[in-house]
Amino acid sequence: MTGGSTHEIRPLRFGVVAPITTDMPAWRDQLRGLADSGFSTVLMPDVPQWQPAPGPALAVAATITGLRVGTWVYASPVRPAWITAWEAHSLSVLTEGRFEMGIGTGRPGIADQLRELGLPLPPEGQRWSQVRDVVAALRELDGPDRHTPVAMAVRGPKAQALAAELADTVTFVMPQIETRAATVQRVESFDNRRGAELALHVPVVGDSVAAFMAGPDTDPAAVRAADSLAFLPSDPAAAAEEIQRRREEIGFSYFVFGADAAGALAPVVAELAGR
Repeated sequence: MTGGSTHEIRPLRFGVVAPITTDMPAWRDQLRGLADSGFSTVLMPDVPQWQPAPGPALAVAATITGLRVGTWVYASPVRPAWITAWEAHSLSVLTEGRFEMGIGTGRPGIADQLRELGLPLPPEGQRWSQVRDVVAALRELDGPDRHTPVAMAVRGPKAQALAAELADTVTFVMPQIETRAATVQRVESFDNRRGAELALHVPVVGDSVAAFMAGPDTDPAAVRAADSLAFLPSDPAAAAEEIQRRREEIGFSYFVFGADAAGALAPVVAELAGR
């Protein structure tokens, strides 16, 4: 059960966080490889000064393949709400409906980042008000004939309540050594009566930790030992079995990996995507 209704068994889909960390020809080749492997969505983090801005990067990515593109995820305090909504709506128009807006209140360390940028740090409650303002402005810009999907990265009760009201996709921000049982309890307490898609952010695959998805001090052995859902084995057969278990037992149907793990998991994606 998930928050007031039995979870829907959705077809599986797979996204990849693929920041531009190489030269452009290598990145373009990487995106084409993802498309050939059956991934559904190319995702871009929102980390100022680490790589190109997500909007232009995703606009370019959408011209390279026919995949969906999305932010994973916009940090609400970094820019005014209307500017975020305008960029998201523009990406939805320019990609002819292939854009998904992921949004949250920022990565761990967002306070330091905002200080470096000379921006104020609003209290967490205000940050979620900013998220609401972004979605409201996006819906106004979309108008009656367009619906840009919104994915929310949530942690506490206020965030979950907003996602239950507004999100098309929900991913749960959790400590990387949180146990399976604790994560299951978190998901089961979520009020999903609207039937939002449940997404799982998986930064650790085998001994590899995805860039931009986890901190540099992440210990894969500790994540694995905790039986954390932030971990998947790199063996394709074992990963496929575990992904199906997480869908059937918990309701996750959208799995997001780092680009470095895409090669190891390509056989899993080819087997399971759309099933």
